[in-house]
Order: sequence, then C-alpha cells, then structure tokens
Amino acid sequence: MSRTTTRQDKRLSGRQGEDAALAYLERCGLRFLQRNYRCRLGEIDLIMQESNVLVFVEVRKRRPGTYGSAAESITRGKQQKLVRTALHFLQNVNRECPCRFDVVALDGDRVSWLKNVIETA
Repeated sequence: MSRTTTRQDKRLSGRQGEDAALAYLERCGLRFLQRNYRCRLGEIDLIMQESNVLVFVEVRKRRPGTYGSAAESITRGKQQKLVRTALHFLQNVNRECPCRFDVVALDGDRVSWLKNVIETA
C-alpha cells in the first residue's frame, strides 16, 4: 500500500467519523453551523449550536484494539490549537456568545459525547 492510499484512507475514515458525529449531534438536538473550519492556526471539525451556546466539536475515531481511546488521543497541544482556532472563528464572524468545546469519540461502534472538555481559563 502506498503513502497516498494510506492518506486517502485516513481522510475517508475521518470524513465518515465526522458524518457519524454530525448525525449523532443533530439527533441530540444540536443545529449544524459549519464543518471543517480552517485557518492558519488549525481546524475545527464541527461547529454546532445548542440553544444559545456555540459548540466547537473535535471528532476522534479509533479502531477497537488500538492503543488508548479516541478521546485520550487529544493532546494538550491539540486543545490549545482548538482554542486558538475558535477565537479566530469568533473574531471573523464578529460574534460574542457562550461557547464550549465538546469531543465526539468514536471507538469502533461506540459513540461517546463528552461535553465541555476543554478549559479555556
């Protein structure tokens, strides 16, 4: 298998994970706003809204039997990147509102929605 195929497989797997997370969150009552917000600082997988709260969502997918859970794969550096990217988003849309950071972890067929997992203060 070539590197290109591996990269394409990872992108496809990531897209499928985001599709599953989006469907799950919508079933739970969140409203979709944006997918794959990118800037020079990083990327946010999903931006959703729950009531008056803006929700920045990191989606992580792991195959069963791999080392650690999907949620455990989010490093401190990744958390800091998410916060900086969210601030960039808020500045660009000129929006002030309550916000939180959630994780949707997909471990095989198991979906875990972890709310407000990143402290910004």
